[in-house]
Amino acid sequence: MALSVEEREGFLAEPHVGALSVVERPDRAPLTVPIWYQYAPGGELWVRTPPGSRKARAIAAAGRFSLLAQRTDPSVRYVSVEGPVTGTSPDTPERALEMASRYLPPEQAAAFVEYERTQLDEHVVIAMRPEHWLSADLGPA
Repeated sequence: MALSVEEREGFLAEPHVGALSVVERPDRAPLTVPIWYQYAPGGELWVRTPPGSRKARAIAAAGRFSLLAQRTDPSVRYVSVEGPVTGTSPDTPERALEMASRYLPPEQAAAFVEYERTQLDEHVVIAMRPEHWLSADLGPA
């Protein structure tokens, strides 16, 4: 059963690990990778990634990407969105903490951001405007 606009936007706003897909090469299936994402109903979806990563390069070349969020309990439910990139900007400590806080307990989020800042590459924020939606709740698993 398809979800209403409110149901699908509310589901996408929950902290699921997304599966980001983007065309990397015309002779291959899309690159698909797990990723943390942020979304508020009615707004843009955004992700963080190192600027030189395969996904960042593929998104820059394609100009769009898709993201799937799903669960299996208490019922099988998913929301998939696809749309154009609306902007890429340098990451900020505030954005990093917002994303980490979405997925980690408060006492771990700040430590994760510090680890990321000192041990990993810089990140960029890539925003996408959901243009095409596909969603369903398939009932009890």
